[in-house]
Amino acid sequence: MRMAVFSTQEFERQSFDEANARFNQELIYFGENLHRATAPLAAECPAICAFVNDKLDGPTLSALAAGGTRLVALRSAGYNHVDLASAEKLKMTVMRVPAYSPQAVAEHAVALMLTLNRNIHRAYNRVREGNFDLCGLVGFDMAGKTVGIVGTGKIGAALARIMKGFDCRLVGYDTYKNPDCLALGMKYSDLPSLLAESDIVSLHCPLTPETTHLINDKSISLMKRGSMLINTARGALIDTRAVIDALKTRDRLWYLGIDVYEEEGPLFFTDLSSTIIQDDVFARLTTFPNVVVTGHQGFLTREALAQIAEITLGNVSDFETGRQKSENVVRPGH
Repeated sequence: MRMAVFSTQEFERQSFDEANARFNQELIYFGENLHRATAPLAAECPAICAFVNDKLDGPTLSALAAGGTRLVALRSAGYNHVDLASAEKLKMTVMRVPAYSPQAVAEHAVALMLTLNRNIHRAYNRVREGNFDLCGLVGFDMAGKTVGIVGTGKIGAALARIMKGFDCRLVGYDTYKNPDCLALGMKYSDLPSLLAESDIVSLHCPLTPETTHLINDKSISLMKRGSMLINTARGALIDTRAVIDALKTRDRLWYLGIDVYEEEGPLFFTDLSSTIIQDDVFARLTTFPNVVVTGHQGFLTREALAQIAEITLGNVSDFETGRQKSENVVRPGH
């Protein structure tokens, strides 16, 4: 099947080309993001492949459908950027990659925790300048600390296993109690209790209308003094302005590690090093010594890239044959 692959990076092309040796799909790569103006690039392509920062709103989907697109193959687990109601009206099938190396994202969350805790980012810069002063680099033992995991699906469970190995106490918040997490000794609670108990809070839930700005002025006021917040899920789970205010007062929240940002669309996956970043909120975040930001790279391991390509191309083949896996098809109200 002829498929237009949008927002592609070189490392993704390599993974898709290797996987496609088995599937033999006709892949056309575009570096451009997908939106209404770029949708005509997919003319006469029955399928398109989109990433998290592509804009799959009603007008874009209508333009794709007019060009002959019938399948939207997401190479991500999240689908909050897709107007599913419009896709259904246009009789377009939307498929996703529900799970790909949960360990990759969980391990990146731990990397952010350790970097913040032991001030690795600051120590690295000091040593490069010949400064071996240790003042201001004091961290804390992870052992014995309480880690609150918001969203205990595959990624949350992978993080729970890692933190159990650090001898941490586990608290979870989810509508479904994962048996794997319960077996690790996780205690499930409501969100306010989790925030009050946890030394570290890590977000691993999907972005929905209910979870948008889950972390806000009110929820931050419930957090334990000196706590750390980690987000490797979706940027809009956090009200960034509220977090900045909390970091400035240093009352409850002392550390922030994020791999996602609620307005990341114009920033991430692009080299802006020779330009002036116009997002003042993001620029303010980068001034804090107790904040670490990475550019949505939690998924970026060889194993995860291979699985993403394999499952995405498998979805395309299943669509061709009419054997779609129900868990990979996304519908309104999913």
